[in-house]
Amino acid sequence: MILKQYYLGCLAHASYLIADERTKKAVVVDPQRDIEQYLHDAQAGGYSIQYVILTHFHADFLAGHIELRNRAGARIVMGARAEAEFDFQGVKDGDRIDLGDVRLQMLETPGHTPEGLSVLVFDLTKSDTLPQAVLTGDTLFIGDVGRPDLLASIGVTADELADMLFHSLQKLRDLPDSTLVYPANGAGSMCGKNLSKETVSTIGEQKQFNYALQPMSLDDFKRLVTADQPEAPEYFVYDAIKNRQERPDLATTLQTSLQALSLDDVTRLKNQGAQLVDVREAADFEGAHLAGSINIGLKGKYATWCGSILSHDQPIVVIADPGSEEEAVMRLGRIGFDNVSGYLREGMQALDSHPESIRTIPRITAQALSDRLAESDPPFVLDVRSEKEWQAGHVVGSHNIPLTHLRERLAEVPADRPVVVHCEGGYRSAIASSLLSTAGRSNLQDLVGGIKAWGASKLPTESAGTEAPVCATSCKI
Repeated sequence: MILKQYYLGCLAHASYLIADERTKKAVVVDPQRDIEQYLHDAQAGGYSIQYVILTHFHADFLAGHIELRNRAGARIVMGARAEAEFDFQGVKDGDRIDLGDVRLQMLETPGHTPEGLSVLVFDLTKSDTLPQAVLTGDTLFIGDVGRPDLLASIGVTADELADMLFHSLQKLRDLPDSTLVYPANGAGSMCGKNLSKETVSTIGEQKQFNYALQPMSLDDFKRLVTADQPEAPEYFVYDAIKNRQERPDLATTLQTSLQALSLDDVTRLKNQGAQLVDVREAADFEGAHLAGSINIGLKGKYATWCGSILSHDQPIVVIADPGSEEEAVMRLGRIGFDNVSGYLREGMQALDSHPESIRTIPRITAQALSDRLAESDPPFVLDVRSEKEWQAGHVVGSHNIPLTHLRERLAEVPADRPVVVHCEGGYRSAIASSLLSTAGRSNLQDLVGGIKAWGASKLPTESAGTEAPVCATSCKI
């Protein structure tokens, strides 16, 4: 038996290839939309991908089931409660897919979504009663469980889903302790609140260490799993719906999205309402960028922040260093943002003879900001981290507006006063600064290194509820 995990760090997403070495039949579970790695590995091993299994309708990315159906001829398999536009094989508890010496047995585990499915994996050369592994989708994570409150499931309430989740977890608890646990997400995913950095565990370890698998009443469980969940990105509901639909595959959309555009073309599209996203690093963007563009760097949680900041129904134009355009467009495609009109040909070099179209955002060091704050007319310090992060420790006198709410709360940022923006390390503050710039704010500075640099300089912070500043190095930030 071959069981290979593919982990996509930028989306904290895990997918799987399971193959039978004797029959050369294979299955892919919860694939990402760009499927070349599965096709490559199947070809290298001589495997034929017979099925593609979705454990549920994912909200955090657009899955590659349509792509594998179109390219490999794979049959789509989902839980029997799934409702989709495309043809699929619905499965219930106990249904099997036999590949030869490998057996996949289905376990319905609703809770994160109504159609939630887990997949028991048996190596029949070892045992036909003891599963080697269970692929748990977003029902059971390492250290956590799938949140029931995403509201991505039409017609089902979070309370109903929490009831389902409680009973689904009992099914998983009953599996042998030695069963390997392979989830669909890891640390950094917004599909839960306490996901581990580990990508594989066992049922026994999870029964011992996972807070949600401890003995408790249904009411206590519901209170526990719904408390302190992170705010879900804007695009989650959109992707959950897109994953149900028959749609063009990624290769088709890339043919229209990967168009090199002149500066005149980009300007025309911008004037027609297109969104300009500059994917370079913050220092490069703030040093010089095309007026009206938003910075969301490729070297970060690019797709997640694009899904939170950009609109999926307005055209997008990418501005990138030459050679990075395809990656930028493809990663937008991973979350179903197929509304890319193209990219700026030659990147920022296209503006060499158009200095009037270039804008900059000054940067400021932690010590320089500290000196400014001691003056009689200090700047307005805008902290765009989450409220929880801000409460744990922040620059004395700073104002907190989480990045995801900046546009709607723009009026809270003074227009007649210098503004210094910061986050934890500089990624989110660059996005925020670009949003403020596109809104017409010009008296801006971005704090280099964010609150980390502030703490490293041993400058004072305060926590929510404290009466006096404390040393930044002692704050949990």
